[in-house]
Amino acid sequence: MKTRLPLILSAAAMLAAACATAPGTPPPPPPSGLSELMERPAERALVEGIRAYDDGLYPQAEAALRRALAEGLASGRDRASAHKLIAFITCTSERLEECEAAFLAARGADPTFALSRSEAGHPTWGPVYRRIAP
Repeated sequence: MKTRLPLILSAAAMLAAACATAPGTPPPPPPSGLSELMERPAERALVEGIRAYDDGLYPQAEAALRRALAEGLASGRDRASAHKLIAFITCTSERLEECEAAFLAARGADPTFALSRSEAGHPTWGPVYRRIAP
């Protein structure tokens, strides 16, 4: 038993060292609040695009959503949402190749991207989405 004690203590010390964070490493930042997000041009443009879409202002919505993507949305899920709405707009404008590309970009931004059952059943963009769905 005496010969194992130094080995056990040595293993415990190595384990403790492996689990410790480097000295001087700051803790991760807290999640951003809505007011912080709205200070970022991309996220602000996304909100503008969603509002315009909800108001039926599709040309304005598409412009704001494309601006949000160009400005660099931080979240893959936000990028997927922007691409999804662009897909809806382009499909209803009979720009089906752009619609398909937008759905593919949504999946590229967020691999878990999927339309809801009612969205996937839409007569205009549903068939395009189903062509690219896994």
